[in-house]
Amino acid sequence: MLARQRQAVILEEIRRTGAVRVSDLVTRLGVSDMTVRRDLDVLARTGLVEKVYGGATSVAGRSTDEPGFEAKSVRQLPEKESIAALAAGMVRPGTAIGLSAGTTTWTMARFLDDVPDLTVVTNSIRVADVLQQRGRTDRTVVLTGGVRTPSDALVGPVAVQALRALHLDVVYLGVHGMAPQAGFTTPNLNESETDRALVDAASRLVVLADNTKWGTVGISTIAGLDEADVLITDEGLGAEARQVLAEQVGELVLAPVSARSGDEELA
Repeated sequence: MLARQRQAVILEEIRRTGAVRVSDLVTRLGVSDMTVRRDLDVLARTGLVEKVYGGATSVAGRSTDEPGFEAKSVRQLPEKESIAALAAGMVRPGTAIGLSAGTTTWTMARFLDDVPDLTVVTNSIRVADVLQQRGRTDRTVVLTGGVRTPSDALVGPVAVQALRALHLDVVYLGVHGMAPQAGFTTPNLNESETDRALVDAASRLVVLADNTKWGTVGISTIAGLDEADVLITDEGLGAEARQVLAEQVGELVLAPVSARSGDEELA
């Protein structure tokens, strides 16, 4: 298969699913991982795809663009894991917490094994699956109802009504973007309403957002920057953004992330 043909196949798969992994493309195309990396480099240079750790995703665009869960799950993996580990370390035994939908909160759920006697309320199918797979007898997982979004969130009136009847100690919120005027945002109007209900149900709000979320604005605001008691991001956040956020949020926490080269991100 010629390079142009391979790249057409890759591009079509990204358009269909939102993301591709190098390992999957190696198997599908019957070529080496180096060949796949070169093809992704070509597509990225022309602005057709965005390279991420382990593969590539569709290019971010309008304020209403909402990538699927698989597309988002391969972006900024080291940053998300570091942020998620710090967030999980804040969770205290015997508390009731909320986890919003999103790949960072989903990653956080995987770090909660050592927290006993925990009640978790979530509108994320993926988060609920992770927590229930552990088979813990000292854990209660409450999954709201609602309509499913491309990011596997349950949203809408059913979810909102369920959340309004609850009182949580802390909510851990994943967001699509954060900016000075817009605050913490999402590209999905229904998800915004549900996330606001989740925030309102808690005594304390902790936002999880890697550095690439800075300057990104979704169509709807979930909460203002000053509503976050804690914002956990990563050391990749620029100095100007750090200053703005430090003046707005209650506490700004920067998670350490090991440096990776562009070639390693496609390994």
